[in-house]
Amino acid sequence: MTTTGKRIPRKKRIENAMLDCYRDLFANSTPKGNFDKLMEEAITNEFGQKVIPFMDYEVDEKDFDIILQKYVEDKSLKLSKYEKRSFSISISLGCSPKFKSKSLK
Repeated sequence: MTTTGKRIPRKKRIENAMLDCYRDLFANSTPKGNFDKLMEEAITNEFGQKVIPFMDYEVDEKDFDIILQKYVEDKSLKLSKYEKRSFSISISLGCSPKFKSKSLK
């Protein structure tokens, strides 16, 4: 395959980073999940949206924050303050694994 040297559009690079973030979150969840496989096997609802069983997975809140920050602070994306906030909100309110319950000690 020959590369054309064209740069990937900014919107697509951000979208790819969000997908990579989800991949990392599910790879670090309990049980371990494969985000690509979940997307592939997802059913489509009456609104044309993929339904992913993301609530079946849990991730430690600290791990979630570390993974999210890795993508938000990625220098190659050069996200503005607004874009960083938008990225974080989209991941948090999207189909990311739920947080593990903290035991009260």
